[in-house]
Amino acid sequence: MSFNLAVILSESAHSGPGHAVAVFDGGQLTYRQLDQASDRVAANLAAAGIKPGDRVALQLPNIPQFLISYFGILKAGAVVVPLNVLLRAPEVAYHLEDSGALVLITWAGALAEAVKGAETAEIGAIFVVGHAPGSPGVLPFERLLDGAAPPVEMAMRQPSDTAVIVYTSGTTGRPKGAELTHLQLYMNADIPGRLFDVQPDDVVVTVLPLFHVFGLSSILDVCVRFGCTMSLIPRFTPGAVLAAVERDRATIFEGVPTMFADLLSCPGLDRYDLSSLRVAISGGASIPAPVLDAFEDRFGLVILEGYGMTETASTTTFNPSAAERRAYSVGKPVWGTQTQVWDPDGQPLPPGPEHVGEIVTRGLHVMKGYLNQPAATAEAFTGDWLHTGDLGYFDSDGFLFVVSRKKELIIRGGYNVYPSEIENVLHAHPAVAEAAVVGVPDERLGEEVMAVVIVREAMELSDHELIAWCRERLAAYKCPRVVQFRAELPKNTLGKVLKDELALSWIESSWPRR
Repeated sequence: MSFNLAVILSESAHSGPGHAVAVFDGGQLTYRQLDQASDRVAANLAAAGIKPGDRVALQLPNIPQFLISYFGILKAGAVVVPLNVLLRAPEVAYHLEDSGALVLITWAGALAEAVKGAETAEIGAIFVVGHAPGSPGVLPFERLLDGAAPPVEMAMRQPSDTAVIVYTSGTTGRPKGAELTHLQLYMNADIPGRLFDVQPDDVVVTVLPLFHVFGLSSILDVCVRFGCTMSLIPRFTPGAVLAAVERDRATIFEGVPTMFADLLSCPGLDRYDLSSLRVAISGGASIPAPVLDAFEDRFGLVILEGYGMTETASTTTFNPSAAERRAYSVGKPVWGTQTQVWDPDGQPLPPGPEHVGEIVTRGLHVMKGYLNQPAATAEAFTGDWLHTGDLGYFDSDGFLFVVSRKKELIIRGGYNVYPSEIENVLHAHPAVAEAAVVGVPDERLGEEVMAVVIVREAMELSDHELIAWCRERLAAYKCPRVVQFRAELPKNTLGKVLKDELALSWIESSWPRR
C-alpha cells in the first residue's frame, strides 16, 4: 500500500478547483492554484536533487507560500521540517543539523538569523520569500515556482513513512524531532474534522502558527482535507483577528487561551460584525474557566476544548460537539485511540477527581518516535503507551480533565518553553554561577518565564543585561521577563534545585492577596 498526505490537496482541488483554500489581506488562493503551484515546487525540488525521504526545512509565517511549500515538499516525497520564524541563529543551526535538512525555505523577516544558522549547518540551498538584498547564495522563492523544470508525479510513500518532523522538547536535553507519519497526520485531519463537522463553506481563522503542530495539523490539514477556506493572519493581534472575521465571514476560530482573553479585552470589540462565527476551539493549554464563560457569553459561541501534544500530531481528546461537550474538560479520546490515567505503578485509575494520575495514550495518533534518539523514544513509551507527562483524571462519563503538568514545561501564551534550554544559555554567561528557570502565573499569558540567578563572586550583572544576553540567543518568547538574583538556590539533599519553592516564593511576594 502506498499513500502520500498530499493526496488531500489533489482530491480537494479535483472536487472544488475554483474554491478558495486561503483568503488573506490583498487576495486569495484557490485549490487549483495551490495544487499547480505545489506541483512546480515538487518539480523544482526534484530537479535540485531532493529525493523521497530527504528533509526540507520550512520557516515561514502564515502566508500562502507556506501552503505552497508544504504540499510541494510532500509531493516530492520529502519530509517537512517546520521551523519557528522567531528562532535565533544557534537554534536554526541545531534544528537543521539534527534533522539533516538539505534545503531551507525561509522568509525575509527571519533571513539574517536563518542565513547565519544555515551557514553553520552547511545547508546547500536557501530560498527566501521576500526581498533579500546583499545575501549571497540566497535564492528567491520564485525559483521554486519556475515552470521550466520537468513535471514529476506525486511521490508515493508508505503510510508509516515520516511526512513531517516537528521539534519539541522535555525539561532535559535539547529539542527532539517527533516523527509524524503520512497516515497519522491524515487521521488527525479526518477524525477531528468530522467531530466538529467541517464543511467546504467553512472559513477558519488561521492565526495559530502553521509551523506549530496545532496550526499545521488541526487547521491546515483539516481545512484541505475537507475543502474549506483558511483566513490567513501572519501575526496575532486582536484587531487583525476581528477584522478578518468580519471581512472573510469566518465561521470557526481556533486559538490558545491567551488569544481568547485578548479578544475579550479588545477596545472597540462592539464595532465588528462577528455574527458569522459558529464555533470556537481552544487548545495548547487549559483555558481558565472565567475566560471560557466570558467569551461564550460575549460572543454567543461554544468553545470546544481539546488536548494533545506534538507527539500525538495535535489531537488526543476532543469535545465532540456543542450539545455533547463537558465544559472545562478536554473531551473524550478521539476515534481509533485510547487514553488512560495511570498511577505511579502504571495501573489504570478509576474515574473521579480524587484519582489524578499521569495521562497516557496509544493509537493512530502517536508518533513513530524521536528522530535519531532511540533512548528518548524508549523512555517515552511503556509498550505502545505514550507517556504525556501531564496529570489528569476522567469523570464517570469518560471526559478527561487536565489538572497540571508533571514536567516542568512552561506554556507562555500557547508557546512551549523548556527551562533546560534557557538554563543552558544562562549558564553560558560569564557572570552566572547558577541558574534555574521556572514558570510563574501570569493573568494574560497563563505563565511567564522567571530566571533565578546566582552571580559569581566579585562580578556584577543586571536583569536588563541578562535578558539582552538571552535575546541574542533565544527566540523572544523563550526569554525570561522576570529575573531574581539570590545568594543561593533551595536544594534537596541530592543537590537538586527545588523549583516549586522558587515559584511559590514569587507567587507569595508578587501576587495580590484575595
